[in-house]
Amino acid sequence: MLGKLIVACTVMALCVTIHAIGIAGALQGLRRTRTSAQTFWSSLLLFIGLAVWIVLLHLSEIGVWAWAYVRAGALGDMKTALYFSAVTYTTTGYGDIVLPVPWRLDAGVEALTGILMCGWSTGFFFAIVNRLYEARPSAMAS
Repeated sequence: MLGKLIVACTVMALCVTIHAIGIAGALQGLRRTRTSAQTFWSSLLLFIGLAVWIVLLHLSEIGVWAWAYVRAGALGDMKTALYFSAVTYTTTGYGDIVLPVPWRLDAGVEALTGILMCGWSTGFFFAIVNRLYEARPSAMAS
């Protein structure tokens, strides 16, 4: 059991690394983007691009978990592992596919990782929205 928990913590650490690199990359891109005097449409495009980028980060992390399950022999094929991982990472938890008993704690670690990474993404998205809002000249200033 300890060995399988070490696998889960290693995959979690890899997900944190992917997320940190992805968020840092998004910040670099945003620094190059002019954030003052944004129009509604340019802000909308920025938010869409940011949302797509964040979803791609999460999908890559789901893929890492799926790969780990297949590599460890906990799930038989990548298609099933991707489905299981997506359902687990997002905490949807249909329960139609479950890991073998020795690996089930890893699914819990994956769900916790998904919660943490989604929370990080939400905080980042909120910070960007707040930054854009504060950069706009106030229409209510007297």
